[in-house]
Amino acid sequence: MTKILLLSDTHSYMDNAILKYARQADEIWHAGDIGHLKVTDALSGLKPVRGVYGNIDDHIIQKEFPLDNRFICEDVDVWITHIGGYPPKYNSRTRAEIQKNTPKLFICGHSHILKVMWDKKLGVLHMNPGACGKHGFHQVRTMLRFTINGPDIKDLEIIELGKR
Repeated sequence: MTKILLLSDTHSYMDNAILKYARQADEIWHAGDIGHLKVTDALSGLKPVRGVYGNIDDHIIQKEFPLDNRFICEDVDVWITHIGGYPPKYNSRTRAEIQKNTPKLFICGHSHILKVMWDKKLGVLHMNPGACGKHGFHQVRTMLRFTINGPDIKDLEIIELGKR
């Protein structure tokens, strides 16, 4: 069983509330708009970090993190990208790949809107953890945590970190 903390859109912001939850995870996944490597450095000092760069991330972050991160966690095929759309409105860059080589879990950031939904047609679980930074239009800072146990994604929790 792997405990995952999923966050996005930190926009260079890190605080003790985020770090508290990071300490409780086995892995931390960041869905882009990191802002500054001090964010992922703080997280990776606690637990392994997987991530992608977002549209605000500079060439330094782009050297550390890919645009797309596709991997297997236990028995779950995971694809993380910053801008990917959501079921059934995937963006033009991700749509064909999702239909041809469907992951079990598709994760995006970018919108600052927390959203978890099934793509019933393709059998994909889509997650967007919202934004846990203080920059943007969102009112409440959010993250997600869940567990992967073999092929199962379960125990999903929404973490609210308060107003931005």
